Amino acid sequence: MAHTTDQTVLTHIEELVAEEKKLYAKGGVSDKEKARLDQIDVELDRCWDLLRQRRALREFGRNPDDAKVRPANIVESYRG
Repeated sequence: MAHTTDQTVLTHIEELVAEEKKLYAKGGVSDKEKARLDQIDVELDRCWDLLRQRRALREFGRNPDDAKVRPANIVESYRG
């Protein structure tokens, strides 16, 4: 993304969710589609993480543009 805003992150989340729904709506999922669903899941986690960072920075009077997309392995480690 050239310039990230909360809205651009939310728009990307909406696009990923729409793609995910489309894949699941087909019924059976091929191995290729399963791999794509796994990628979508990781990307969604990273987007939500970025959005949380932006909101936290703003809440504490800092620049939300200082938020950075973190590597997937970092974001996934937060899962329970």
